[in-house]
Amino acid sequence: MFALTVARRYLLSNPAQTALLVAGVALGVTAFVFITALIQGLAVRLTDDVTANSAHVSLAPLTRVARVLPSPDADVEAVAIVSTFQRRQIRAWASTVALLRTQTSVSAISPQISGSAFLVKGEAVAPVAVTAIDPAGLDAISPISTKIVSGAASLGADGILIGVRLAENLGLSSGQPVLFRTDRGVDRLLTIRGVFETGLQSLDERVAYLSIQTARPLFRLPEGVTNIEVKLVDPHRAREIAAFLREATGLRTTSWQEKNASLESGLEAQAQTGTLIQTFSLISVLIGIASALSLSANRRRGEIGIMRAFGISKGFIATVFVLQGLLIGMVGAGIGCLSGFALCSWLATLTKPDGSMALPIVPAEGGYVAVFVLTILGAVLASVIPARSAARLDPLEAIQQ
Repeated sequence: MFALTVARRYLLSNPAQTALLVAGVALGVTAFVFITALIQGLAVRLTDDVTANSAHVSLAPLTRVARVLPSPDADVEAVAIVSTFQRRQIRAWASTVALLRTQTSVSAISPQISGSAFLVKGEAVAPVAVTAIDPAGLDAISPISTKIVSGAASLGADGILIGVRLAENLGLSSGQPVLFRTDRGVDRLLTIRGVFETGLQSLDERVAYLSIQTARPLFRLPEGVTNIEVKLVDPHRAREIAAFLREATGLRTTSWQEKNASLESGLEAQAQTGTLIQTFSLISVLIGIASALSLSANRRRGEIGIMRAFGISKGFIATVFVLQGLLIGMVGAGIGCLSGFALCSWLATLTKPDGSMALPIVPAEGGYVAVFVLTILGAVLASVIPARSAARLDPLEAIQQ
């Protein structure tokens, strides 16, 4: 208690210097909190932007591999040539969907028939990537119904939904008929039920939605599905869930991270950059504490010499300076965490004219516990050097000076 009393008196004897020290620590902690919340928020936004209109895990049949058969006309083996094409499909898809529904980590399931087709309007022809789904689960993977700009999100027996760019290219609008020609050579006249606009060119220009019952005869797929798309409660567990589903179903599973490897690399590089900035901010704080305490030890050489002459131990002197660092770190880290949270909360309220956030910041992800603990530990370590220097001071030399 006496050491703590001396440490407190040393700090309060020069309130301006102590206030500057605490302000420097608080500023460094605020910067740490801001950078952490910003990087985490940016990662969340990028992940949401990428996965908002796509699945977190995709299940598909295993890729066909040609078998090697002995050639009847030669002594060597040759790859057998298959003359007929059989569309890959998931026949037991109902049991797979039942398994997925038992998983608490799964938030949405969408069995689909995917294929290629052409939309023909007069002399205009446009290729489309077809996604056939259950009309009741239209928004299971991508919120299409909220993106309808013309018509309604109703598929029906002969309905089709197309993107706004595709509609502009073909001169189509909701309610008009269009000739639908699949890659299986089947033609059918469908009606444009709605036109959607997601803001993603790949969807608005190349994707069309059908009812799965409408698509079955068009793609000659009477019973199975070509893929099952899955949304997860936590997108970051996609790789783990994909591995489990691969073992459980025997299907080929692909996580959204595998489909967007460049994005994941960018997020990792961003996180590393943020770590460097956080490290440098903490180092600058610790250097400031060590420098200030070193100056304090030098200025109090006479007092330290007198205490040593009265029999005060070296350990007591060192403890006094370590406690000063501890107090500065605790108060500065506490103020910095509060000011960092307040700053991030205020920035989170700023919006652009379109209503979106000005900065993708998440105040709750500021790493408050980590920075509080690291700052206190760092402040204690930063005070060790001046503490050792003060403890080693020769009392006779100090009194003479």
